[in-house]
Amino acid sequence: MPDGPLPRDGYPFPDEDDCRRASHERRTRHHAGDYARRGRDVAALLEQRLTRPPSPAGLRLMASALASLDVPIHRDRSIAALVARHNPDRIRTVGRYLVRHGTSRSAATTGLALLAETATEADIPLIQTIGLLSNHLGPLAARALEQLPDGTPALLWLADRVSGWGRVYVVEALCRLADPRARAWLLRRAADGDFLNGYFAAKVARVAAVHEAIADPTADSEVVDHTGALLSIMTECGGMGGTLAHHPQARAMLTAYAEQVARLEPNLGRFASIRVLADDLTIGMSARLDWPPGHLDRTREMYAALLHRPGWAELIQELLDDPDSVVRRRACWAAGRLGLRLPNIQEK
Repeated sequence: MPDGPLPRDGYPFPDEDDCRRASHERRTRHHAGDYARRGRDVAALLEQRLTRPPSPAGLRLMASALASLDVPIHRDRSIAALVARHNPDRIRTVGRYLVRHGTSRSAATTGLALLAETATEADIPLIQTIGLLSNHLGPLAARALEQLPDGTPALLWLADRVSGWGRVYVVEALCRLADPRARAWLLRRAADGDFLNGYFAAKVARVAAVHEAIADPTADSEVVDHTGALLSIMTECGGMGGTLAHHPQARAMLTAYAEQVARLEPNLGRFASIRVLADDLTIGMSARLDWPPGHLDRTREMYAALLHRPGWAELIQELLDDPDSVVRRRACWAAGRLGLRLPNIQEK
């Protein structure tokens, strides 16, 4: 099993050509409003084939028939209602077969939708494995694990191995559970730098009580740096998730973060967080928070002092020649914000 997200989230899938062709046919055959019937179509097909105990031949025919349908990737009322009408053992048998043996994403998605309603702990490895294809199958995999009596460890395992939209689904499931066992992970590793982190940054800040963690004098560097990332995300995620303007502890977190980062050595991630937050305190939503008299000016002065610490220029100049192109691009941004002269950087 992988230790991190699959490259390109596992794409292209084995059925890529068939899926593209089927999607084109559906678009030309139906109006957009017809997509509301997707779950009903899947439920109707399953209803016809669940009247008798599933046989190997019957399961193969079911998987083949599902390949032509457009299956919802989120929980669907029609499919959930169908599950409620049938024996859960039979539903699990069908779901396990479709996930394990389905050769189309429609069949695998249907199987996962069935397991999302009926899974047991025995299904965790299967759900985690298919959940690695997280952009498409992440919503139902996260739901299936979330519904288990002790799903937090399984979700944490998956959370370390998904990115993009898949990470959104899994982190949001962890936030809904609000299990204390997930707090250490949420405080240190939830945000991975993707733009989509904006959908869950505020939820993580609330559920993990980031304001308490960052105010702890013994907070480790991972907590401090992750807090800086969360706060930076929350300055610019309007329309996606909660912003600093909506967090009741925003002022306390901004102040405590500045105090904590002052004791740490300069690095590129810390400069980025400090620069973003300093700008936000001047012209962004942080400047419009309900600050006590004089507190906003003092906080701005703290961030200005951090930006003028010795060591930034030397660090950034060194990273401008880093062999990693991503690091060089970030260093170029930092150099521009620090007013450094930019050399002509050639791609390596």
